[in-house]
Amino acid sequence: MSRKHRHFKGAEVSCCVKYFLFGFNILFWLLGAAFLGIGLWAWAEKGVLANLSTITDLGGFDPVWLFIVVGGVMFILGFAGCIGALRENTSLLKFFSVFLGLIFFLELTAGILAFVFKDWIKDQLNFFINNNVKAYRDDIDLQNLIDFAQEYWSCCGAHGPDDWNLNIYFNCTDLNPSRERCGVPFSCCVKDPAEDVINTQCGYDVRLQGDLDRQKYIYTKGCVGQFEKWLQDNLIIVAGIFVGIALLQIFGICLAQNLVSDVKAVKANW
Repeated sequence: MSRKHRHFKGAEVSCCVKYFLFGFNILFWLLGAAFLGIGLWAWAEKGVLANLSTITDLGGFDPVWLFIVVGGVMFILGFAGCIGALRENTSLLKFFSVFLGLIFFLELTAGILAFVFKDWIKDQLNFFINNNVKAYRDDIDLQNLIDFAQEYWSCCGAHGPDDWNLNIYFNCTDLNPSRERCGVPFSCCVKDPAEDVINTQCGYDVRLQGDLDRQKYIYTKGCVGQFEKWLQDNLIIVAGIFVGIALLQIFGICLAQNLVSDVKAVKANW
């Protein structure tokens, strides 16, 4: 588009809006590509890409899905916003605005529903954790995620250590030949500051002891309760993050729509 056309009858495309939107989205695009690349690499390492049917074989949640989905959405949004702004393509800019608006609407709806149906969300979280406890040894990424959560929130299982009876390696049945029988993962253990090396066998046989004796060695609180407590203690920070993300989305939509209006105004004066 020539400069002569841009300034005809005073209509012009704002360079500040155009290149700010372009710069912001190219970073978003590259970050999405990185997330997507990490997810695909993780699946390749686990042999998922060689046999796609294994995607549905895992009984629990595969954390790689987070990288694939989030990376894919960021990549698509970044591409549409970046190319749309650079080429002044109104179709891509409208797609960017609508897609971002849809995500904002879904986030808003999810937040309202989570507030209204708190008990249902709590039940679903309990089901989700227990379902993943069952699949603890099935996927290394899931295992690392559970270990991180139990260590970070100083918890064990959804409601307590006995939830590990759901796992075939840790249950206390007489038919269980596993050395981990009646135990818990090392991430449930109370850490000894004097130990430099993690004792991965610290949870062996610990559930054979009474409740009071267990407290000396492992966390006895469930992760659902600990997560609720953490959420209440950090409510302002969490709310601030969500509000910040929402404002960025609204800002992105406004910039894209402003650029669309500028492009249409210039074309109308041709």
